[in-house]
Amino acid sequence: MLKIKRLYTFMLKTFLPLFMMTFCICLFIVMMQFLWKYIDELVGKGLSVDLIAELFFYAALSMVPLALPLSILLASLMTFGNLGEHFELTAMKSSGISLLKVMKPLTVFIAFVSVAAFFFQNNVLPQSQVKMWTLLFSMRQKSPTLDIPEGAIYNQIPGYNLYVKQKNPDNDKLYGILIYDVSTTSTYPRIVVADSGRLTMNKAKTHLILKLDHGNWYEDLATSTTMSNELGNDMYRRESFKSKDIIIPYDDNFTRMDDETMRQQYIGKDIKELRHSIDSIDLRLDSVSTLVVRDMRAKTTVGVPTRRYDFSGGVEKSVVEKPVALKTPVDFDSIIKSLPEVSRKMLISDAISNLKMDKQNYEFRSFSSEDDNLIKRRHEIELQKKFTLSLACLIFFFIGAPLGAIIRKGGLGTPIVISVLLFIVYYIFDNSGYKLARDGRWPVWQGVWLSSAVLLPLGIFLTKKAVDDSAVFNADAYRNFFRRLLGLHQTRHLTLKEVIIEEVEPAVALEKISHLKELCLSFLSRYSERQRYVTYLQEGYDKTMLRDLSQYIEYTVDYLSNSRNQLLLNKAMDFPIVRQLLTYHVTNYKQVGTALAVLFPVGVPLYLVGTRHQSNLKKELQNAVRVCDEITDIITKDNAEVSQSNKSEAVK
Repeated sequence: MLKIKRLYTFMLKTFLPLFMMTFCICLFIVMMQFLWKYIDELVGKGLSVDLIAELFFYAALSMVPLALPLSILLASLMTFGNLGEHFELTAMKSSGISLLKVMKPLTVFIAFVSVAAFFFQNNVLPQSQVKMWTLLFSMRQKSPTLDIPEGAIYNQIPGYNLYVKQKNPDNDKLYGILIYDVSTTSTYPRIVVADSGRLTMNKAKTHLILKLDHGNWYEDLATSTTMSNELGNDMYRRESFKSKDIIIPYDDNFTRMDDETMRQQYIGKDIKELRHSIDSIDLRLDSVSTLVVRDMRAKTTVGVPTRRYDFSGGVEKSVVEKPVALKTPVDFDSIIKSLPEVSRKMLISDAISNLKMDKQNYEFRSFSSEDDNLIKRRHEIELQKKFTLSLACLIFFFIGAPLGAIIRKGGLGTPIVISVLLFIVYYIFDNSGYKLARDGRWPVWQGVWLSSAVLLPLGIFLTKKAVDDSAVFNADAYRNFFRRLLGLHQTRHLTLKEVIIEEVEPAVALEKISHLKELCLSFLSRYSERQRYVTYLQEGYDKTMLRDLSQYIEYTVDYLSNSRNQLLLNKAMDFPIVRQLLTYHVTNYKQVGTALAVLFPVGVPLYLVGTRHQSNLKKELQNAVRVCDEITDIITKDNAEVSQSNKSEAVK
């Protein structure tokens, strides 16, 4: 019991520092993304450091749902990758401790993190998002700090374009001033030219005061209707001055918006408030639908009401009017044709106008309902997202921990690459599901939980493979699988053994080689001709004979692998690997083969592929016969050399 407690302590001490480090790194990365996205709205406005720090603090809290799953994935990958790379995980398994037992303390810790993430999503995140967006919108409305450049037009003053030829930084004097006043609706702007001047601001920082020296004022007077009528359309004003003050409205103060507006949005509500808002929207949609249905039912048919509403007893009741009984049928076409042409056109025009009016009325109501449905979906998405973060933390842990135990690579290299790739997949599915749910193409719960539904099977699969010690990332296994699937040739790999327990006896080896050659020749003689279409689909190759041949080849190669002769080993690697392909023997039942033969779209492609695989098999067996002869020559030659050497030693 003490050993298990020490194991738990060891795993927590190993995981927690990595988790804190990766969380800070991931949070820093997403914060940099936020900074680059909104940097144009923050720079050049003279914002104080405490305001920027406050915005970054609330932004960091808002970015936790993005950084937390990625940090758990990366930390679990690094933890179990380091354990596997340093063979600590192997030592634990050899001591009888399973991978699930090793993961147990971290699973409990991640479960606590998931619960904390839920309360964070419900209680902390709405407030931080309200603060962040309120600050950001307030900063957007703040005017930029005045920094008039030399030799360029400055247009950051609303309604004015200012050009300064030269500035004196010692006394803030401006030279060569040209002002375009575009604050009015005139076709031509007011133009002010001055030799020099100075730009200051009043104490309340609500107006700019531009004190100009020695200049001219040009203004087009044609925009004034009264003056234009009295004096003509070509009048303008020119004023020369020695000193003139121009006051320009310009608010340089930072005004923080009220939080209440943002709190009413879906991002500023917890679960209780979201459910209340959804119920309110549902009630409003139901009432609108009821009114629309009521109005449609109350519409008259050819001027005759089909339904009336009775309010007697304080309860509204819909009563269907009895149809008007006619003694003889009415021919509407004859009635319309009997009307004068003017009356007939007016009747048709009135009918079209009424239809257009009804259509516009219902379209307006549908647009209003669509807006309500969009707001409802936004609230439902935010409600579902309160729970997705907790599940995402668990899923990423059960992906990262088994994956680290499988790849056995620690450090920041391979884990970062794998984590980024997996997180990109998660982000793509999560963003796609969010947009599908927001636009109403999918139900909200399907879109929000799409990413979890995609990654959860991956976590279960990797956990099972890691517990079973399966070689998930063994390239040779996948290569051999596709080779078997496509019927391609596989190669052997034999190396000279340092310690050999069973020495290769030449006589035994020759006997095995001879028997193997007989088996190959027997199989080739039995299937010397290409099988016909029906014969192939009904019978194919003898599976038992092929299995025995494959096993005996492997048995012979395994025996020859104990040889100390490198030439013999190299030649033994030329023996083919006989696979048990489905195309060699399609079915064990002739009736099924006959059915496949009748179904030409299925049987013909299968026949072409299968006979090609059979032809490759016969070539491999012919190659095996050739290898048997070559190995026989090698063994015979070695025996002759050994005998000659023994005779020479005996003579000496």
